[in-house]
Amino acid sequence: MTAQWPSWLPLRSDLQALSPYGAPQVPSQAAMNTNENPFPPSPKLQAAIAAKLAEVSATLNRYPDRDAVLLRGALANFVNELSGTNFSQNQVWAANGSNEILQSVFLAFSGGKALGFTPSYSMHPLIAKVTSVEWIDGARNNDLTFNIDRALIQVKEFKPRLTFITTPNNPTGDAIAIKDILALSKAVASVGGLLIVDEAYAEFSQKVSSVSLIEENPHLVVIRTMSKAFAFAGARVGYLVGDSKIVDAMSLVRLPYHLSALTQGAAVVALDFRKELLSSVTTLISERERVVKALTGLGLSSIPSSANFVLFSGFAQSAPQLWQAMLDRGILIRDVGLSGYLRVTIGNEAENNLFIEALAQIVSQKTGEQL
Repeated sequence: MTAQWPSWLPLRSDLQALSPYGAPQVPSQAAMNTNENPFPPSPKLQAAIAAKLAEVSATLNRYPDRDAVLLRGALANFVNELSGTNFSQNQVWAANGSNEILQSVFLAFSGGKALGFTPSYSMHPLIAKVTSVEWIDGARNNDLTFNIDRALIQVKEFKPRLTFITTPNNPTGDAIAIKDILALSKAVASVGGLLIVDEAYAEFSQKVSSVSLIEENPHLVVIRTMSKAFAFAGARVGYLVGDSKIVDAMSLVRLPYHLSALTQGAAVVALDFRKELLSSVTTLISERERVVKALTGLGLSSIPSSANFVLFSGFAQSAPQLWQAMLDRGILIRDVGLSGYLRVTIGNEAENNLFIEALAQIVSQKTGEQL
């Protein structure tokens, strides 16, 4: 709902019709709407983080390392371990969640148009609006999948300063082939722009990461997060991997000491526990396939997902009606604003069972009404 602003408030006219980003925060038995990892940190990790925070708290009278050198080095090591690359901390930037990274990219490299292929992550056009960058909605296929041929045409036509792709895509879940990302990267370079690859869900995908392309394509930037696979959403840590000159440019637009000492300390500990934390990814992928099979068994359809969520359709009700019916049964899922579609985050086994059972009740009830 759009807010009613008082006449005395000099809010920018182009912001007055906007609504703040955010999913509904309402009581539920199973919260499956924000793509969080359902598995909490182990007691051992909790203890390790608590010990690190106790250590850091002794120096909270001092500002944190403004360049987060230790954390960036740890993130570089993680990326190298995962993708067989050779990045240094000078090629990694860290901030308060991937959204701050995105905003910094807009602030540093705007001055022209931005292109994205919607439906995709809704914060891309929202941050463009807030930073006064002209946003262009690029076209996807009718089934919502990415179309590389259309994308290449639109890059040539609009000559954007920034081009955004999300892989695996949110809210659809489909991943883009590395050959298509390379082709798009070449096209973006030819018009003097940057290709921003949002890989928030990369750990859930079998596709090769775009970080493998950076060495030979310095205009390609990869943005990732510790919120999803790392089960670290509450800590708010996102990071960028790119050419060192792009990382240097982030320093021009960052806020002073933007990443607290507490956050940096906790994130370094989490990276030390990365094998434990990432072990949940295999479980969630298995549960994702079980949920997809259950949806099919209920006569519903879904877009093939390489993320920790599933976008599904084929239900008789409108999306808002089914969303409310599920919430009435204690299951909070996401209405992403696409007619005829809803999105469910993959939870733990018990949460997924609750989702499937509630949905089955509603579908069978609606089928009975139609008969």
